[in-house]
Amino acid sequence: MLYVFLCNVRPSRLSLKTDIKSQVFYVLIVINLFDSYGIVLDAGSSHTALYIYKWQADKQNGTGVVTQHTECHVKGGGISSYAGQPGSAGQSLEACLNQAVKDIPKERHQSTPVYLGATAGMRLLHMSSQEQSDQILREVGNKIQSYPFSYRGAAILSGKEEGAYGWVTVNYLLENFIKYGFVGHWLSPGRPTVGALDFGGASTQITFATQDEVEDEHDMMKLRLYGQEYSLYTHSFLCYGRDQVLKRLLAHIVTSQGDSESVTHPCYPADHSTSVKLDTIFNSPCTAKHRPSSYDSQASLTVQGSGQYEHCLGNMSEIFSFDGCPFSQCSFDKVFQPNVTGSFVAFSAFFYTHSFLQQITGIPVRTPSQLEEAARTVCNMTFNEMLGLAPEQKSRLQDYCATSVFIKILMLRGYSFDETSFPRISFQKKAGDTSVGWALGYMLSLSNLLPAETAGHRKALTQGAWGTLIFLFVLLLAAVVVFILLRMRDGKKKGGGESTI
Repeated sequence: MLYVFLCNVRPSRLSLKTDIKSQVFYVLIVINLFDSYGIVLDAGSSHTALYIYKWQADKQNGTGVVTQHTECHVKGGGISSYAGQPGSAGQSLEACLNQAVKDIPKERHQSTPVYLGATAGMRLLHMSSQEQSDQILREVGNKIQSYPFSYRGAAILSGKEEGAYGWVTVNYLLENFIKYGFVGHWLSPGRPTVGALDFGGASTQITFATQDEVEDEHDMMKLRLYGQEYSLYTHSFLCYGRDQVLKRLLAHIVTSQGDSESVTHPCYPADHSTSVKLDTIFNSPCTAKHRPSSYDSQASLTVQGSGQYEHCLGNMSEIFSFDGCPFSQCSFDKVFQPNVTGSFVAFSAFFYTHSFLQQITGIPVRTPSQLEEAARTVCNMTFNEMLGLAPEQKSRLQDYCATSVFIKILMLRGYSFDETSFPRISFQKKAGDTSVGWALGYMLSLSNLLPAETAGHRKALTQGAWGTLIFLFVLLLAAVVVFILLRMRDGKKKGGGESTI
């Protein structure tokens, strides 16, 4: 590339402007060649997202700054929703993989690693049918391998991994591990880390650094990053994701009101009703304990809303168990949790629900009392009132009361956030231009871009790279100077000719 660049430098008067543009173009190409790319497919329970990350090539196996290049959201449900439909899971990824081919420079395709991580939706499918989950992973793997990237595998993440990778992503983006200084050195910012709160379709995770004893070793993880040791508490609650919570709530309502053709849903708006198939309620391992011994899976059930906050709160509370803690203290369902400490970032469905509450009610939702007030306000609104304020959310409006009440119970009673700690939660979708979630942390870990030892004092580019760039810019500057001198000479000649007439 450098040879081609030099051969095309001809500072003649006729082509000088074109050459300057060409030189700028080649400089940009050379700079671009110093970039490496990585792809992560976040195969969640409700949908799949493809993220492309970019970093300087000389930072492979070292310290560097990884940024999000582009993202693409796959149409349709998560890959687990294609169980029993051979080939469909792989086909669903084609549009985003095709987009990735366009978004990444062709010369970088073969060196770009691709990772697929599946989360709680596939964990549930694996529980109910290991054969189907294995088949889907093979299908998506074969599809990805048909593209010109470096396929690194498709795996189902454990809840512990999902929580830890989310924590890594949040703190990496906030530069809590390391920061690049103006003096060309990597510096430790000396800031405390923040906790991560993730709320997906099938599970929810809480992860934070703690100095307290973690009484259940299954919820403890130790990481060494940039020369620092981090002791994490992390737990993933399967079946406590948004979609599964809504199924569990409806299953509880059906059971408590008797197996009939219609039920009253206290969390639905009073002017809203819908019809659902029984199979959509009881087809999940999360609703197994409410599943009738025999039922017509295709039978329809009419669900009529009543919009009653207190009854919604009572029914939703039945999903949690706060009894029988075998440790010194628990969150719920007999799970140990130390006291929450420090600041937190809440993302995924936490962010979307929080934003909706602010939009619909005008309440800032910065304190526990404001969260309760906002949830109560939404639960007392009619469907048409919400539709007038958020028409773009039409398909989800009936579920926001239940989701808000669930978050209230989870945050305040489950995790024990209070008037002091709740205001320290920041609800975020992105940090800068990068989406917050586990995907970036996953790629950073698998690509060895998170060194265990302290980063040395390194320049942002190697000496060779800096030398090449300096040479190219000096050459470009020289061309500009020659161009200016030639113009000045032409001007003098033209002026001299006119004076002799």
